[in-house]
Amino acid sequence: MKLYIDGRTVDPRPGATLLDMVHELGLDTQRLSTRPLAAKIAGEIFTLNYIPVRDKDVTEERTTLRRAMAASNGEVHLLRYSDDAGKEVYARTAQYILFLAIHRLWPHAKAKMNCTVGAGLFIAVYNCPELSIRALRAEVQRLVEMDIPLVRQRLSTKDAIERYSAAGLDDKARLLQWRTEPYFDEYIYEDYGDYHYGELLPSTGFFTVWDIQPKDGGFMFIFPDNADPDLVADYKESPHFFSMFSEGEKWCYLMECQTVADLNALTESGRIRELIRVNEALHEKRYSQIADMVCSRGAKAVMLAGPSSSGKTTSANRLATQLRVHGKKPILMGLDDYYLDRDKIAPGPDGKIDLEHINTIDTELFGQHLAALLAGEEVEIPVFNFKRGKREWHGHKMRLTKDTVIVVEGLHALNPVLLPKGLDKQLVFRLYVSPLLPLNLDDHNRIPTSYLRLLRRIVRDFEGRGASVERTIGMWDSVRAGERRWIFPYQENADVIFNSSTLYELAVLKKHIFPLLTAVGPENPAYDEVRAIVKVLNFVVEADVDDEIPPTSLVREFIGGNTFYRK
Repeated sequence: MKLYIDGRTVDPRPGATLLDMVHELGLDTQRLSTRPLAAKIAGEIFTLNYIPVRDKDVTEERTTLRRAMAASNGEVHLLRYSDDAGKEVYARTAQYILFLAIHRLWPHAKAKMNCTVGAGLFIAVYNCPELSIRALRAEVQRLVEMDIPLVRQRLSTKDAIERYSAAGLDDKARLLQWRTEPYFDEYIYEDYGDYHYGELLPSTGFFTVWDIQPKDGGFMFIFPDNADPDLVADYKESPHFFSMFSEGEKWCYLMECQTVADLNALTESGRIRELIRVNEALHEKRYSQIADMVCSRGAKAVMLAGPSSSGKTTSANRLATQLRVHGKKPILMGLDDYYLDRDKIAPGPDGKIDLEHINTIDTELFGQHLAALLAGEEVEIPVFNFKRGKREWHGHKMRLTKDTVIVVEGLHALNPVLLPKGLDKQLVFRLYVSPLLPLNLDDHNRIPTSYLRLLRRIVRDFEGRGASVERTIGMWDSVRAGERRWIFPYQENADVIFNSSTLYELAVLKKHIFPLLTAVGPENPAYDEVRAIVKVLNFVVEADVDDEIPPTSLVREFIGGNTFYRK
């Protein structure tokens, strides 16, 4: 069997790892920006420690690799930090090393993945008053210099549950009770075993670019810079986000739903219906509080932004309802109606139009209209025809009264370029909407917020627009790149951040999305992303409780039945 590693032909010898072949080809470097970190074969991610050819291939792991090799015709694509999958391998390894270091220094401590904000990952540490960032940095560096091979070991699921229970890791033990496979793989060093639901780097020596900074309640791990992975990223504090995560964690505790195992228990007991009612009541309370703040300030416009599938449209409508309770007359405006005609948008260097770019919006016209409206003047509002790709005028005129509040919804709504110069900032209330899911798989493995948004978008695009999983996932990288450039940098401009996640929705979304995901085969370009999502959803118990979800719910924006989308 011949292999083709990044286009180079290799005759693999028995017992040689993918890493051995990388060395022999001269492709390994000491720079993170160019160093191979893992391999993609037929849509699946494999560690470089895998051995393509052995005298005996008997394990399930080996069967999986052999099947992938056959499906790819020997094509092996090396993943680097510039690849999203490469970044994920690096991040998982960071988690393993950090938790291992904490265990070695303070075995009595309890550490928990909390949230990712920008280039930083917050890890909370409990029961450890002697926590020292200096000691932690030194221990991580010691583990890196030891260059410990990171190789998975297989044990039965039953033994894994017993092992984690004995070690006091009840969160992992409880999660594995829902694992259907009879085996479980974990990474073990000395007396410490852990797993992070995906491949790791070949050894700790590959973990070369990192930093740790103190943070109340734990510490911040700082990732490599995306633009230059050989340097540590410049981390910036985000107090709004930490406040929202803190509030979300409190509600997780109060609702006894901190992990997927907790959610599964609520689903199986039927108490998930109560969880839905409380979650929806909490959202309504927050919309009411935001409406109070808007009215107390005397704001005449609400600028509402958020990334894709965050629930902006539903949030705008529910806020409008609460403003009516205050005697206001809200008017909804969409930034989408200020899109430039498609033929007037210049393509990028790649020849494609970047629809996430701020320059796709007629910012000058929007600023003029907003200034005129706030000055009491009448304005004709355009309507963008997405089929024709052109802005149209249908005589839709608007003038504000003393009780009118404009709610402007759009991806770029917090970008300061939209606001006219000299505008009284008190007249504008800025609201950022994002699903900051505080639910973890277990204490050492969180569910990324971007995963939840992607799940929402896949279901919505399929149910509402007939789009395939492949199409939605194929656009996701471009969507995420646009968010990083045009949305996330302005999130701290918000007066308030609204957490649009619900603790119950993974169990609800699974019913809608799982058949779509499991129909995607290895030959599909979206297969690797689908596999990553399926790995998470395999632990989630499906909940058939759509009848409990009210028509005004954010979740209804994605699964259907949302009252604000009815004609």
